[in-house]
Amino acid sequence: MVRFIALFLLVSLGASAQMVEEKRLKAHVEYLSSDQLEGRGTGTPGEKKAGDYIIKSFKKAGLKPYPGHKDFRQEFMAKKGAAGDVKAHNILGYIDNGKPYTIIIGAHYDHLGKGDQGSSLKPGSKGEIHNGADDNASGVAGMLELARYYATNKKTENYNFLFAAFSGEELGLLGSKYMTEHSGIDPKSVNVMINMDMIGRYREEKGLTIGGIGTSTALEKWGPELGMCMELKYNLDSTGVGPSDHSSFYLKDIPVLFLFTGAHEDYHKPSDDAHLLNYNGMKLITNYVIQLVSHLDELPKIDFKKTSNPHANATRSSFKVTMGVMPDYSYTGKGLKIDGVSEGRPAEKAGIQAGDILLKVGDKEIKDVYSYMEVLNTSEKGQTVSVVVSRKGEEVTLKLTF
Repeated sequence: MVRFIALFLLVSLGASAQMVEEKRLKAHVEYLSSDQLEGRGTGTPGEKKAGDYIIKSFKKAGLKPYPGHKDFRQEFMAKKGAAGDVKAHNILGYIDNGKPYTIIIGAHYDHLGKGDQGSSLKPGSKGEIHNGADDNASGVAGMLELARYYATNKKTENYNFLFAAFSGEELGLLGSKYMTEHSGIDPKSVNVMINMDMIGRYREEKGLTIGGIGTSTALEKWGPELGMCMELKYNLDSTGVGPSDHSSFYLKDIPVLFLFTGAHEDYHKPSDDAHLLNYNGMKLITNYVIQLVSHLDELPKIDFKKTSNPHANATRSSFKVTMGVMPDYSYTGKGLKIDGVSEGRPAEKAGIQAGDILLKVGDKEIKDVYSYMEVLNTSEKGQTVSVVVSRKGEEVTLKLTF
């Protein structure tokens, strides 16, 4: 019966879903990942050009600034290594359907610039433009097509829509964290946040990672069901925390869905270019979002669930162990400030809490996120260590088993 309902939904919506156009997706990616934007580094002129393009697309589709904001840009300060603090901007576009609840669809539009802000995986590439076609011009392209679809489909859905292009993601989810804390958004008014990050390399042998399904009973049920009915190859990841902007919303008790086609040999390298993307796959994934939202449109506001599963299928790290914490990347003091703790993971079992500042793991001093990652890379599964955290100004020593 469930399969029949889903198939009926797909058939009935098939014609309208075709409004997503492959040529538009490609045009968005080709501009956003062109050399003239110089890699869209946070706070750079290239990032501003990308923001201008997104705003122009929002305006053309008929979107408005989010209520309480004078324009589409939301400025925040981002700490950028040796460059210090730079001005960065989220871009927020809104469709007001006069409904009590909102669906947020987001994608980060910043990338690595000319390899001068860290994270490049090509040795000696400083000065080379990192165009970031898959990461994440692809997600922005999908988000822009969805904005155009919902603004022009001549239907009033049962939700408002907030489309968000985040900056500062590559520096540590800075833009999405700022948005959740400074936009006047009541988390209880958000039905779901859908994050599109690297959707440009869909391959049937690897499939699409559908992450965050464990954050709501409705997503757990309908996320994979609709993927199956659309004959998408997919992997499932239940957790709401991962290396992308949906984490910022999950930590505010908002259900999230994370779409990701996987890492590849061009990830974080200058070779991540537009001609390597699977635009038909991008269209398929964007239509998947339309089908899912169309189904959610028929349901009451969905529930929120805490998740305890480790981030697995879509992970971009190769650490031997995890602690199960979400760092506060905007923190600039000594140590690593903890923004969130995953249930059932080593940090929670050890008694580490959100707001703690991690100072020491074993005999290694934690000065920043980089020394923290070094500890993860050199620790072994099953190893028990002492950890020192600062909690409300007092140092607390705990035992943690990886």
